[in-house]
Amino acid sequence: MVIVEAIRPEPNDAMATGAFRTFWGQFRQNRLGVLGAVLVILIAAAAIFAPLIITHDPIRIMVGPRLAGPSLDFLLGTDQLGRDTFSRVMMGGRIPLLVAFASLGSALAVGVVLGLIAGFGPRWLDNLLLLFFDTIRSFPGIIFALAIIALLGPSLASIIFVIAITSVPIYARVVRTQAQALRSSEYIAAERSMGAGTTRILAVHVMPNVIGPLLILVSMDVPAVIAWEAGLSFLGMGVRPPTPDWGAILNDGYSYINQTPWLVIASGIPIVIATLGFTFLGEALRDIFDPKLRKDL
Repeated sequence: MVIVEAIRPEPNDAMATGAFRTFWGQFRQNRLGVLGAVLVILIAAAAIFAPLIITHDPIRIMVGPRLAGPSLDFLLGTDQLGRDTFSRVMMGGRIPLLVAFASLGSALAVGVVLGLIAGFGPRWLDNLLLLFFDTIRSFPGIIFALAIIALLGPSLASIIFVIAITSVPIYARVVRTQAQALRSSEYIAAERSMGAGTTRILAVHVMPNVIGPLLILVSMDVPAVIAWEAGLSFLGMGVRPPTPDWGAILNDGYSYINQTPWLVIASGIPIVIATLGFTFLGEALRDIFDPKLRKDL
């Protein structure tokens, strides 16, 4: 008599651990990706722990030297009001990261919902949502941002709203395309024949297939959002003084660049580091999740 042992399915925890090990093994081989992750962690840690790192009150007007160079007391010098540039740069990193994660997180949540509705909903609703996506994307980004901010007034909420509303169509289209491709597949039809509902199909089959592309898009969009926020603050359309912000510090630096270059250097370097970090991280994720674009670094 032959005894056939039943094959037990691998537990979900074991599958998740194996997937993480595979991901980590591929990620750590990507040197630029590791460098990007390190830069992102440094920028995020500096922003989170800024109150513990700063040496002076970032908004306090000092009686001492103005537009001074680096010294033991003022590590990156002072601005035109005698405020400590180092402390302002450390605290100023909170605004761009807050704008990036709040706006892209909101856009991602709304985009996923609208994309799933467009991909699995009726044809007329799909066409209506596509019209909405095309309408939003038809406006030049910076012109649309300036118009909305001029209407609502310069504020942190206005910037987050503008970036979120312009990013929704990007994520929604990715989800819609994947949902429509899976909607007509044979195994989805088999799932339906076995009684699986739309909610299960979306959660089990559609979402796992869009997580990778969405992670790539978000990580690649973060540096663009940081640049947007810095640009709007540079133009005076961002957060209001005296709140520290990289774009506002950069604007002050250009106004007084003949007296000192340290304001431009101090505010420009974090923007460059954040841009490179998220770009390298996004490219590494792209190489892992998209085998066609994968390359050995």
